[in-house]
This record gives sequence, C-alpha cells and structure tokens, in this order.
Amino acid sequence: MKNLQQRAHNINVLGAFLGMRDLSELSVQGLKARCGLKQVDVMVLFGGSILQGGQVLARAMEENLARRYLIVGGEGHTTESLRDQMAQAFPGWDTGGLPEARLFDGFLKRKYGLQADFLEEKSTNCGNNITFMLELLRREGIACNSILLSQDATMQRRMDAVMRKYAPECTILNYATYSVRTVERAGSLAFESLPMGMWSMERYITLLMGEIPRLKDEGYGPLGKDFLAHVEIPEEVLSAFEALKAEDSGLIRPAEARYQSPR
Repeated sequence: MKNLQQRAHNINVLGAFLGMRDLSELSVQGLKARCGLKQVDVMVLFGGSILQGGQVLARAMEENLARRYLIVGGEGHTTESLRDQMAQAFPGWDTGGLPEARLFDGFLKRKYGLQADFLEEKSTNCGNNITFMLELLRREGIACNSILLSQDATMQRRMDAVMRKYAPECTILNYATYSVRTVERAGSLAFESLPMGMWSMERYITLLMGEIPRLKDEGYGPLGKDFLAHVEIPEEVLSAFEALKAEDSGLIRPAEARYQSPR
C-alpha cells in the first residue's frame, strides 16, 4: 500500500511539472492577473490532447480571451485514439483519416456551435506544431506578440520550450488542457477525477515518462537534437522519474520515426 502511494506521488510530481498552467483560471480576470492583458493575440489548441482540449478552447472562446483562435495538428502518435474518442462522442461522424485540427474543429461545431479561425493540418510532432503554426500566422499576417498555448498536460512544458526556441520575443502563456491527480484507491491507482476522454492510467504514465528524457538538454534540448529551448528540471522531478523508471523502464515511450521532422 505504501509503495502504491509513493508511486502515485511520483506520478503526480511529473504531472504537475509537465502540465503547466500559467493562469489561475481561464478567464479575463485570470489573464489580467497573470500579465495585465485583457486579451492575447492568439490562442492555440494543439491536437495531441484528449477531448477535454475542445472544452478548454470553447471556454476560452466564450470568454473572448484571444483575437484569433487556431487549432494545430495533423497526425501523430495520439491521433488514432482521438479519432476513436470523437466517433464515440458523436455517433454517425466518420472520423477516419481526419487530421487532429479538423477533429477538434468538428468537436467545437457539434458541441458548442463554434469554429476556429484557422486550422493547421500537416504537423506531426511538437516541433512542427510550432513551426508550421508560426508559418501560418506569418502567411495570414496575424500579429503574435502574445499567445496562449493549450496542449495535453503531458506535453505542455515541451510545447512551451519549443515556442521559446522559435519565438522568444513573444509573451507565452500556458494552459494545459487538464489537471489530474493520481491516488491509491482499493489497492490500485486511479484518477481523483476524470477529464473528458482521459487516457488510461498506463497510457498517461507512459506519456509522462516519455517527456523527461526529451526535455533534457542532451535529449531534445540545446545539447542534443536542439528541437527546444533549455528546460530547468527540478531534482524532485528527476528523482520521481528515476523511481518510476526503476520499477518499469518500459514505461518510457520511444519516438516514432514516421512522425519525426526531417533534419
């Protein structure tokens, strides 16, 4: 029991570190309290998220938090799961082959009667999520002095680091699409609450574990593949990662070559 509680603690340490939320709440008040702005130039939802991401974007649109709204995402390692979830949520919708951006835009229309201003449908990873998005903004002549990034909680810190590499002059705000806690319940691990479309526990842990090696300078950082800006990883986070890795090294998700950007 104690070991299970420690395991839950380690998972929560990783989750809290990776799932960045710069705003205390998704509202004008939360935005003003953080940076003094009533509205950002752009808000972007990235398609690697669970269904909860669509609800977050809808809430931001209803609160009028941005001048323009984008959904970014082609096909990656989470896309097939997203297609299945969307098809279950909206029976009769043929989601086969649809890119992430079109899936979430369809979610917005069907559930909220809303629509994003622009879709980017070709990116396949966190790196070109950002570079293709910036190209779209330049092509459309959209100013981007401030931006609100919203991605799956497991990948939010990496998205921030990529944005800092390619647009360091921009005011960058983060709001992960969900925040969960893992607890010990009846002899197993469980989520304290369930966001819409939440990953299985095993999948969630795998996604968390895959991020730490990527975020290191010698991973995807400046001393490695140089896909992202430096990320300061606290010792507590590294210790939690190592403890989980010692229990099962197979939890670390390998990169899939078909979704990598050519160098």
